[in-house]
Amino acid sequence: MGSNKEEGLEKQLDEKGGQSAGVPASGEVEGNAYSPLGAPGVKHWQASFISREGLQDRSNVFFAAVEMTRMPMVVTDPRQPDNPIVFVNGAFLDLTQYKEEQVLGHNCRMLQGPDTDRRTVDEIRKAIDERRPVSVDILNYKADGTTFWNALFMGPVFDTEGQLLYFFASQMDITERRSSQDAYLQAQKMEAIGQLTAGMAHDFNNLLQVINGNLEVAVVSLDNPGAAREALVRAQRAAMRAGKLTQQLLTFARKQRLEPKRLNINSLVVEFSEMLVRTLGDRVELRLDLRPGLPACLLDPTHLEMALLNVLINARDAMPEGGEVNVGTAIVREEDRIHKHRLPPGTYVTLCVIDKGNGMPPEVLRRATEPFFTTKGPGTGLGLAMVHGFVQQSRGKLEIESEPGKGTTVKMIFPVADSAADAGRAVRQRDASGPAASEDMAANKPSVLVVEDNDDVRELAVSVLGLAGYTVLSAASGEQALELIEGGAEVSLLFTDVIMPGGMNGLELIEKARKLHPGLPVLVTTGYMDDLPERGRSTDLKILAKPYRHETLLEHVQAALK
Repeated sequence: MGSNKEEGLEKQLDEKGGQSAGVPASGEVEGNAYSPLGAPGVKHWQASFISREGLQDRSNVFFAAVEMTRMPMVVTDPRQPDNPIVFVNGAFLDLTQYKEEQVLGHNCRMLQGPDTDRRTVDEIRKAIDERRPVSVDILNYKADGTTFWNALFMGPVFDTEGQLLYFFASQMDITERRSSQDAYLQAQKMEAIGQLTAGMAHDFNNLLQVINGNLEVAVVSLDNPGAAREALVRAQRAAMRAGKLTQQLLTFARKQRLEPKRLNINSLVVEFSEMLVRTLGDRVELRLDLRPGLPACLLDPTHLEMALLNVLINARDAMPEGGEVNVGTAIVREEDRIHKHRLPPGTYVTLCVIDKGNGMPPEVLRRATEPFFTTKGPGTGLGLAMVHGFVQQSRGKLEIESEPGKGTTVKMIFPVADSAADAGRAVRQRDASGPAASEDMAANKPSVLVVEDNDDVRELAVSVLGLAGYTVLSAASGEQALELIEGGAEVSLLFTDVIMPGGMNGLELIEKARKLHPGLPVLVTTGYMDDLPERGRSTDLKILAKPYRHETLLEHVQAALK
């Protein structure tokens, strides 16, 4: 939305022949709408003041021009109930296929339909209530029910005393442009998917080579236990790196399970600064500019540290000759700054990293957060993608500004913690992962029902639990597991995967099993945290993320049985 009347009067008005004056747009009021000018308008008016109403005076050249233009135009009268349409030109009737008598006296909402974005309608309504100009793209409906994308600009018209007389609106059918834009965005998505697939294939192929190669070495070295053990350790290390890569991809996709805590970002930066200095090396100086009195945020501290570390690594690499990196914090609470960042109302904390390195040209900056897009060479490319995913999942926003030769500024903007609600959320998420298990295992091991559709994964879990002394039952689906429970099998703990093919997933199995045995201890495992966090927290589930180590599985099993 543009300026209100008082703000507009502070500008120098553009007067025309003593009959009217206008408030120049001055680059404002473009909103989310298509601009037929190709750039923000400067000289056209966003609001106007007229000496007489003149709606009935249709004998001058300007009225003829309005009727001859192919730009649809509408005038409404906010002094009448429901702000009805009082004038339309012929181009409007051509666009909407309505007849003049069908629109005069009616509110413009007659053009809206079931798929019209209600948020856009609210934006228009707010502009009318506040007597401001507004510019939006809105999905409207023609008289025959067909839809069209409408680039709408609307502004107020006042008399010389400042009383609101009319709203004037110009429109443009931009359906074809929107269709082309949607097709272009889809093509970009497909390109990004191809890039992501190629990057994953490259990295996983390397890891699989290490795993398979070392397993082969171990097989042929069975008569040499030392060499076989070293090969197995190397294979295990590569497998854990593959798991880490998967977690990075989930972070990018905002499907990673976070464990947020109330924390002060200043304190985290200071405590982590020694690691940051070592990462930057001798040639790069780290400077801190931390705002005192910073309110707490609800964030996962480990993921925040990794996000900050990734940004600083990029800053270091952008300054091969050395330089200075500034890490600062600030509070964002002013309404205009929040609006500028396009954030919901509230108070926010900004964590900002500024370097004076090489900077990025616009075509690189646009793709900076894409996975496996990098200018640094193979083996990199997930850093900023991870940062973007973590910030988005933390209800924040990532902003990057960069210019070649002048450096880069990365801002991570997080909402301030809503003390009571957020603290409860953090406790529930911590509880969902289960408390740390003690080192002493119980002498008498209970029975565990392992439910996993992947045969190899299921057999591995059964082997690990069996070696630890547990009585183990197994099932390849939720239906098979439920049959065992209904058949009277003794189950001390249900250990189930979440995502399983077929009619019953892990969460549905838990629900049915607990109807049969209320209070049955449950441990769930998954490598894909999609719809699990909300449902998992609400049912107080303990969660083990894949891939997991043997000792981690045993710790979580023991914790779940307590």
